[in-house]
Amino acid sequence: MTEYDHIVIGGGAAGCVAAARLVEAGRRVLLLEAGHSHHHPLLDMPPGIFKMINGSKFMRYHRTTPQEHLNGRVHEISQGNVLGGGTSVNAQVYMRGRPSDYNEWDSLLRGNNAGVRWDWEHVLPHFRGMEGNNRLYDERHNSDGPLLVSDPGYIDNVSRWFVQSMQSLGVPFTHDFNGPAQRGVGFYQFMNRQGKRSSAAYAFIEPLRANPRLTLKLNAAVSRIVIENDRATGVVYRDGSNAEHTAHASGDIILSSGALVSPKLLMLSGIGAADELRTHGITVTADLPGVGQNLMDHPEVPLIATFNGPFGYHGHGDGWRMIQHGMHFKLFGGGKILSAGVEAGAFVNPLDPEADPSIQAFCVPDIYLDRDVLDAVEKTHGVTITTVVTKPKSRGYVKLRSADAAEMPIVSPNLLKHPDDMATMIAGQRFFLRAFESGPLGDRVARIVKPDPADLSDEALATHCKRLVKTNYHPAGTARMGADGDPMAVLDAQLRVRGIANLRVADMSACPNINAGNTAAPAMMIGDRCASFILDPALASQRREDLRVA
Repeated sequence: MTEYDHIVIGGGAAGCVAAARLVEAGRRVLLLEAGHSHHHPLLDMPPGIFKMINGSKFMRYHRTTPQEHLNGRVHEISQGNVLGGGTSVNAQVYMRGRPSDYNEWDSLLRGNNAGVRWDWEHVLPHFRGMEGNNRLYDERHNSDGPLLVSDPGYIDNVSRWFVQSMQSLGVPFTHDFNGPAQRGVGFYQFMNRQGKRSSAAYAFIEPLRANPRLTLKLNAAVSRIVIENDRATGVVYRDGSNAEHTAHASGDIILSSGALVSPKLLMLSGIGAADELRTHGITVTADLPGVGQNLMDHPEVPLIATFNGPFGYHGHGDGWRMIQHGMHFKLFGGGKILSAGVEAGAFVNPLDPEADPSIQAFCVPDIYLDRDVLDAVEKTHGVTITTVVTKPKSRGYVKLRSADAAEMPIVSPNLLKHPDDMATMIAGQRFFLRAFESGPLGDRVARIVKPDPADLSDEALATHCKRLVKTNYHPAGTARMGADGDPMAVLDAQLRVRGIANLRVADMSACPNINAGNTAAPAMMIGDRCASFILDPALASQRREDLRVA
């Protein structure tokens, strides 16, 4: 039986980075990914996600419990079911969050955590070392890292009109949302280059496929972690033919299956709230009541308007137009295929313009809705501005459905349940509705469709938000780090599971609080830090300017 130095459970954003770092350091690593290969033309093309998001084998769809505060609505949280995880199926927006996010983590983690630091000064080298930016190079940005970060390859006029209209409303233009301050309107940067996605799979695992120290197994669904004498020693998994296997590791096992599945696997392995585990007949190995709790996600609500002309992307992903765009890209290397389907956005605080932004916005040059409300608006030439609460206070949970590893977990995200989140969202909706009535974008809007402009009272906007709120695909926090005296802390500041040796969690589950912005880059940073902790624990409390992912 082969024994590995390390086993990484989950080949998502964090798992790919952690596995690559360890292999480059000479360790023998088994990387187990439950999903499929990332090699697919629709995954590679920046806008391909919009052809898959409402149904694809590369996604796993978690149906929520009925959300009573949303009038019993059940919605879905789709997660990547593919090597690279979310970075292989997302809209590729490259966002880190703001320095205060990580300074907040550092403050929350103080208290007998052996001097481990998570402030901005200590996480920035990990972000910067991974980044290969095609425009920016300074103390925050790097140009020769393996993760390719680029300006939009194509910008639709609708995105330009949005940026200009927001400037007409007094929102300043920013050339870098990952710069000194988030506030402003501008164009996002994306994890792609010249029409090809730069996922964690392509950036970190692809260069190592011939390395004998890396063993990659796809369609390998882990059932549980083997724990002997309070030490993780291996994993039990099933392959694509449903045959069961056991793999062993002499060193750390890293759980990187995402904020919905990592807590499920911990609980199946006997790590979680003792009473809850016993109801499923699971032997308790570590009573950690925080497992599955503290579920956070960025809630997103659309504003939709129709155009007075054939503007935007409506119809360009179907029929002869799709073929035309594909041919243009193949022949000339340009055109609409270079866009991820969204190019522009903004960060604002509608209630206090000088404070940290409370709302992130995305301008989609089409009508864009979640799967369970696709019939809410007739498809035509239009534009969607989605408003996202950057620092939500609502908290949900993940629980076991049963002791059967094949069953999906019970998920209740509680989006917009906290009254402060709803108040912030309503303020954001009112603010960005003005873009439909101002500047170049306003000149092209024929009609505001959602919400009904005839009634913009708090009550009406709350009803609109409850009907159309969706996940921004950023679940986090379900196995969070915390100070030693925190009874709900699942991990210490080195991502180690409390009470179990040789087991770490490295994905967005670990976050004490969610960052303000997209989460793919923070997940990769966490994977990079996890590998650093294993390879050189002294790095935990030192600032390393030269940290790089090989």
